Amino acid sequence: MKDTAKHQGLRNQLVSTLQQKGITDLRVLDAIKKIPRHLFLESSFQDYAYQDTAFPIGAGQTISHPYTVAFQSQLLEIKKDHKILEIGTGSGYQTAVLCTMGAKVYSVERQNELFKKTSALLPKLGIRPKHLTFGDGYKGLPTYGPFDSIIVTAGAPFIPQPLMAQLKIGGRLVIPLGEDVQVMTLLIRKNETQFEKHELGEFRFVPLLEDKN
Repeated sequence: MKDTAKHQGLRNQLVSTLQQKGITDLRVLDAIKKIPRHLFLESSFQDYAYQDTAFPIGAGQTISHPYTVAFQSQLLEIKKDHKILEIGTGSGYQTAVLCTMGAKVYSVERQNELFKKTSALLPKLGIRPKHLTFGDGYKGLPTYGPFDSIIVTAGAPFIPQPLMAQLKIGGRLVIPLGEDVQVMTLLIRKNETQFEKHELGEFRFVPLLEDKN
């Protein structure tokens, strides 16, 4: 698993691209500068890893555009040691960004194939989330809540009620909402019953899967 000076140069270029597209959070940019995205991709895509593009990662899922990862991460306003719930571990790249930013990450993945692959990969890269689990993202992880922030990395038709319940007061929930095209939505919990909602542009995600069993 090599990470070369050439890869670092390509990451520096990617960070410049993200800055031009409006990413300003230096801790997000620093994490993207450090993490070898090519190691999260299948070998046939590795040469293109630092383009701002999504790629298939198996099980009908994709690794998001670096801009999308950066945009969602920036919206979370992460502080060191924040407890973050991630719905959709996927390739583990978003997980790695959050961990590198100093967050304590609890992540749920619905696809067993990806869960196994990512659980093996992250420790090899020195990335240590607090908890990875195979399960239904719609339910969240009530045992470990409440969370400072929650990030959903797949398109959801609605905001799952359990996720809202697991968010701390003052916490931020970032979720792409919609069927074909999603609207990036930020919810900020004001108190027990009130949430402030912001809609922040259109994106495309694979759908958030529910446990049908």
